[in-house]
Amino acid sequence: MRLLAADDPETGRLVRLLMTLVLAWSLATASPDRAPAFVWSALGASMVCWLAFVLLDARRPRTAAALLAAASGAAAAVSGSAEAAPTVFLFATLLLFAAHLTPSMAVIVVVTAADLAIMAVSMAWWTQPRSAIVVSGAVMTCAVLFALHRRHYRRAQHDRMRAMALAERARIARELHDVLAHSLGALGVQLEVAEVLLTEKGDVDGAAARIRRSRALAREGLLEARSAVAALREDVPPLPDALSLLIAEHRRDHDVAAELRTTGVRRPITPAAEVCLLRTAREALTNAAKHAANAPVTVELGYGEDVVRLVVRNPCADLPGTTGHGLRGMEERLALAGGTLTAGPSGGQWTVRAEVPE
Repeated sequence: MRLLAADDPETGRLVRLLMTLVLAWSLATASPDRAPAFVWSALGASMVCWLAFVLLDARRPRTAAALLAAASGAAAAVSGSAEAAPTVFLFATLLLFAAHLTPSMAVIVVVTAADLAIMAVSMAWWTQPRSAIVVSGAVMTCAVLFALHRRHYRRAQHDRMRAMALAERARIARELHDVLAHSLGALGVQLEVAEVLLTEKGDVDGAAARIRRSRALAREGLLEARSAVAALREDVPPLPDALSLLIAEHRRDHDVAAELRTTGVRRPITPAAEVCLLRTAREALTNAAKHAANAPVTVELGYGEDVVRLVVRNPCADLPGTTGHGLRGMEERLALAGGTLTAGPSGGQWTVRAEVPE
C-alpha cells in the first residue's frame, strides 16, 4: 500500500500494470481477416516493445522511451485494420511517449508526425474513408496535446520541488554554519588564551577562568545546536506557539512572571524568520535571567503589514552591554534574514527589539 500511495497516478506502476493487462486482452481477442500475418507481426512487435519499456524505464529511461516510439510506430502501421487492438496499442504507447520526461519536444513532435503519417497510409491501404482518417488524426493530435500539457505540468512540478529542496539544503547549511562558526570560534579563542596564560605567563588562575568560560561556551553551543536541529524539524510549532512554550519554560525554571502579547493578524512566515525571532527571544530571556533574576518579562509579537516585530522588555539594573556575544550573534542572525536588532535601556527597562521583513 505504501508503494501505491507514493506511485505516480498517471504513469506509475499501477497504471502500467493495468495498461499491460488491457493490451494483452486486446491482443488476445484480435482476429484480423485481412493480412493477418502483417497484423500479428506488428502487434507482437509492439507488445514486446511495451514489455521491454516497462522493464527498462527505471534503469534506462532513454532506451525505454525509444522502445515506446517503436511500439507506437508498429501499432500505427496496422491501425487501418478493422480490429480495435492496433488503435489501443497506438493510443497507449504514443500518449505515454508524449508524457515521458526523457525525450525532447522536437523528438516527440517528429514521432507524433511520423505515427500520424503511418496511420493515414495504413487506413488508406485498408480502404478506410477519408472522414475516418481525418477524425482519427484529429483525435490523436488532441490526445497528444493533452499528454504534452501533463508533461509540461509534471516537469514544472519537478523543477519546483527541486528548487524547494535546494533552498531547504541552503537553509540547513546556513543554520548549522551559523551555530558552529559562532560557538566553535569563540571556544577556540578562549582555549588559545588559556594556553598562552599557562605556557607563557604561568597564570593558572587566569587559565582556569578561561577554561571555565570555554566549558560555558561549549554548553551554550550544544544548546544552540539542539535548537537549530529542532527548528529545522517539520513538526516545529508556529512562532506564537513556540514562543508560548519558551515563555512557559522560562516562567517555570526561574519562578518569575512572564507573558506573551500578540498583536496584528497572525499568519505564517518564512522558516528563516521564525528561527531568527525564536532564537532572539531565547537569548533575550537568557539575558533577563542573568541580569534581572527576579524581574518580570514581557514578550510582544506584532504582525505588521510588511514586517514581523518581536520586543522583549524587563526591568534591569545590571544592564548587559550592547557588545556582548549573545547580542552580536542575534544581530548577525537577523541580518542574514534581512532583519534588524536594537537593544538598550528605555524608560528604566532593558528592551530588545527585532524586526524581520515579510
